[in-house]
Amino acid sequence: MTTLDRYDLNILRHLQDNGSLSNQELAERVGLTAAPCSRRVKQLEEEGVIRDRVVRINDRAVNLNLTALSMDKHIPERFAEFEQAVAQLPEVMECYLITGHEADYQLKVVVPDMDRYHDILLGKITKIKGVSGVKSAFVMRKVLDSTALPLGYVKH
Repeated sequence: MTTLDRYDLNILRHLQDNGSLSNQELAERVGLTAAPCSRRVKQLEEEGVIRDRVVRINDRAVNLNLTALSMDKHIPERFAEFEQAVAQLPEVMECYLITGHEADYQLKVVVPDMDRYHDILLGKITKIKGVSGVKSAFVMRKVLDSTALPLGYVKH
């Protein structure tokens, strides 16, 4: 595990809020000069602390209006096959192996509408070997939609 100091944590906080900050802007916000700030960011990337930087798109602005959470029950011997199959579906944005429910996996599927969800669910997901049942729930409103990790728990 990487040891992070207050500058590293501050860098991470600012990049979680706005990953497109220039190095100069980031350095000013964390109280460093540009060169040491750049070195720290590079080190955080090399150590795998910073996994990637992405642009978040407003799903409704691009007509992806339906988010479904599907809970899938599987045959345990088929877990690896299922994981490989759902990784090939661009509509599946998240896939978690879970406990505490009757299901084994929870998927987050984003599509334009119910017809497309029907196509994905019946045409692809339920056809994966080992899928023995699916329950779906639909997001009516995003109350909280964050990618920021709670860095207050990280010791430095």
